[in-house]
This record gives sequence, C-alpha cells and structure tokens, in this order.
Amino acid sequence: MEWEHLAKQVISLGAPMLGMALGGPLGGVAGDILAKAIGAATSTPAGVQAALPAADPAKLAEAEARWAEMIRAEAETQRTAIAETQATIRAELASEDALQRWWRPAYAMELTVECAALWAVLMHEFWTGDIQTINTLVNASALLVAYWGFRFGVLGVYIGGRTREKVSAVTGQDAPGTIERLVKAVLAKEGVKKK
Repeated sequence: MEWEHLAKQVISLGAPMLGMALGGPLGGVAGDILAKAIGAATSTPAGVQAALPAADPAKLAEAEARWAEMIRAEAETQRTAIAETQATIRAELASEDALQRWWRPAYAMELTVECAALWAVLMHEFWTGDIQTINTLVNASALLVAYWGFRFGVLGVYIGGRTREKVSAVTGQDAPGTIERLVKAVLAKEGVKKK
C-alpha cells in the first residue's frame, strides 16, 4: 500500500493539506508526521490505515498543523536563500571590478580566436598540400571535438548565467534557468496526467 491511497481518506477527515502531501512526492514525510500524531503502531501506510479510523480529530488537526508549519519553514528558508542570492548578484553587478565585467567576453573572444587559428592552420595545410599535418589533425579530431565541446559547453553556461543576471538586475527577481524550467514543465505535465 502506498501513501497516496490514504490521501482521500485523510482529506475527508479534515486534513486537506496533509492528504494532498500524502499523494505527492513527499508522501513518506507526511505519512511519518501523521503516524506520530495519531499514535499509529508503525509509520507504514498499513499501520496508519489501521489507526486512522479510531484517530482523534484533534490529533489529525495537530498533524495538519505540523505539516503546515513544516511547509511554512521550508518556504521561509527558500525565500531567505533567494534573497541572499539576489543580494549577491546585485552586489556583483554593481561592482566596478574589471574581471567581473570582462571575464566572460574575454573567454568567448579567446575561444573564437582559437577556433579561427585552427581553421587558418587547416586551410594553409590544404593549400600547401602538407598531408602529414592534415593526417595529424584528422587523427586528433576526437580529442579536438571533446576539447571544444567542453569549451563551448562552458561558454553556453556562461552566456546563460549572464542572461539570468541581466534579467535579475532588471526585474529584481531570480530568472529561472533551463533546468528549473524543465523541472517545472515535467512536474506540471505529471500533475495533468494524475488528474
């Protein structure tokens, strides 16, 4: 038996937030709170199921209040973390440090020059017919692909980070990154499937 099977029963007994939590990814944590509050013999779904019909409504309300307090505390922690992150971003954006302002553009420029230099060498070798150098470059292609794949990947992260900083500076709020947007989309899609 899973925690989600108890969700409707707990909601019908007057604990809607706790019941919804039992049906979600935090069902085990919510189930532990419920088990302790109603005095279930075990903190398993079966143990709670057995103790739930005889549970005191006041104990059920106590479990609901504990869950709400836990959610409030988590929200406060997240709000504090976001505020600290925003303060750090604003301080970095306001700083006049040359390294802070130019390290990403310098990285991008250096990588562009590096790629152009290799292209120039390759074109020169084709022009002069230096087969040995061309073969060396072809044999090193796996290494070069891995090397530049990593370098361009880092550049992509830098570009995304700078975009988030600019949006944050304008709006005063943290802009969600690609991973965050992807996670939210997946969770929203799973929520639609369950309904």
